[in-house]
Amino acid sequence: MATRRARCTQCGRPLLVPMETYSIPIILCYACQGRIHPSNNYAFVNNNAQPFVNYPGYGYGYGHGYAPRPRNQLYYPQPLQLRAPPPPLTPPSAYGNKRAVLVGISYADQIHSLKGSVSDAQSIKYFLVNKMGFPSDSIRLLTDDPEEKNPLRIPTKYNMRMAMRWLVEGCRSGDSLVFHFSGHGSKEVDTNMDELDGYDEAICPVDYEHEGKILDDEINATIVRPLPRGAKLHALVDTCFSGTILDLPFMCRMNRKGYYGWEDHRHPRAGYKGTRGGLAVCISACDDDGNAADTSAFSSEESAGALTFTFIQAMQDEPNLTYGHLLNSMRSTIRGAKEKTFGLNDQELAMNTRQQYSNEPQLSCSEKFDIYSKPIVM
Repeated sequence: MATRRARCTQCGRPLLVPMETYSIPIILCYACQGRIHPSNNYAFVNNNAQPFVNYPGYGYGYGHGYAPRPRNQLYYPQPLQLRAPPPPLTPPSAYGNKRAVLVGISYADQIHSLKGSVSDAQSIKYFLVNKMGFPSDSIRLLTDDPEEKNPLRIPTKYNMRMAMRWLVEGCRSGDSLVFHFSGHGSKEVDTNMDELDGYDEAICPVDYEHEGKILDDEINATIVRPLPRGAKLHALVDTCFSGTILDLPFMCRMNRKGYYGWEDHRHPRAGYKGTRGGLAVCISACDDDGNAADTSAFSSEESAGALTFTFIQAMQDEPNLTYGHLLNSMRSTIRGAKEKTFGLNDQELAMNTRQQYSNEPQLSCSEKFDIYSKPIVM
């Protein structure tokens, strides 16, 4: 079969195509699936012929923008650059550019019930509406409060999945999203071998005993990876074993003197777990091997999650906080409550080990940054 040379107009890769493609309007490049227009590609019938050069006054043709090359000189295209696919062309959300999903579960009919989870979610909603300018109707609140009569607002596994999908639906540049969870967390054996420590982290819906838990892999795929450039997500996860609950690539490690560094949690088998260019930040209650506190130590009136309470307090008391100052403020408040309740333990405070920080708020992110210069904008 007679062939001719052509060049993909998208990736520039040289190709051999049948001569009869002149009669076909469009064919696809085997490498990038870009369109090849036979009428706009010069055919090399003679291998010794010099390629057409785009001289001034000509706006098309092979060799556009290049100087003439010597005869018989081969052209080697640059390696194909792989890029993340562009975000889908979806209409913007009807709920505006500030949206939130807040989940509070008390597990009232179960053995290990919690006292402050429902009020945690309600407190975060009040904070977002009155302090951060979130419209009330752009917030989906899911709780197992006995007074909740809407079946779609009960935090079952199905409803939580649907709410997370709703959160990122139609997400565009400039959108600010918040995901908050207060309830039980869990560690599960990693079956797809993509975790550095061999365990997946998970959150427990109200019906987890029958329907199962929601793993960090699913959370990442649902609310992290769809984020387009210019959009941001803040996740507040007030539960045990929550350090890497969003499976974000980088984990901030800060000691009690305020010095910090970024750990790379990317795993060769995990594939890409970042965003489409957006910013995803998770503030979790503890490390992957730690416990979260559901306590009345901060207020004699009612119980609250330590993460939720200290986050709201710090954000209200100190405007224009950076992420580093927020983390230091939250940890300082929690340590003060511990000392007030259990007394000062000099030996514990002198420690500088991983276990020392397992029960303190943690920060993970889709990208590295200077935590003391980047302000929190929600």
